[in-house]
Amino acid sequence: MIWFLGDVHGRFDHVIRLVKLHRPVAVIFLGDLECSLPLDMILRPILELTEVWYIHGNHDSDQPGFWHNLHGNSLSERGLHGRVVEIAGYRVAGLGGTFESQIWLPGSPDTGIQNHQAFLEHLALKPQLADVIATKKQHALSAIYPDDYFSLAMETADILVCHEAPSCHPYGYPQIDELALAMGVRMVVHGHHHDCPDYNSEWPKLGFEAYGVAFRSVMAMNGNGIS
Repeated sequence: MIWFLGDVHGRFDHVIRLVKLHRPVAVIFLGDLECSLPLDMILRPILELTEVWYIHGNHDSDQPGFWHNLHGNSLSERGLHGRVVEIAGYRVAGLGGTFESQIWLPGSPDTGIQNHQAFLEHLALKPQLADVIATKKQHALSAIYPDDYFSLAMETADILVCHEAPSCHPYGYPQIDELALAMGVRMVVHGHHHDCPDYNSEWPKLGFEAYGVAFRSVMAMNGNGIS
């Protein structure tokens, strides 16, 4: 069984306690871990009990140490952002981060990149390409970049985990819906908003099951909370 972990914001004690008690096959952090120490050091008590996977959230770039402690340790290969990995028999795709106006904010007239065609035209100009790469490495680390989004859209998966929410959330985005449908997923699980609305009535219209995992909460694949 896979567990989905809502934004922990630096607190991992409940995760360690519950994993020791229930021994899930894998756990997936949905972003905003805010690691004060390297993630492999924080989770050392459970690394032999379960597989640990993660995507980043917007607050994981608040401090340089957070980003380094999340991505610069022996669990770095467990980052799901921008790829599809088989976990516990399911193809799981990850889209970390948030839409940000200086990079890509769908629906905003002031965003840097509005759509795929504009992005491709942007990349066609070598100076701008260099700027994009430099920006991606040095600034706005937690932003959703169109290249990651559209690369994922060409893959197939069973589950999409993301920090941003689909359109069924009051602050969600239809672009998450479109990505999920393009990939053929049957389930989308998100963090970020620290709540867990009941989306069931929206599922037929969405074309997939959607779940939000609340602040420091743990959810099983059937939608039930773990305590």
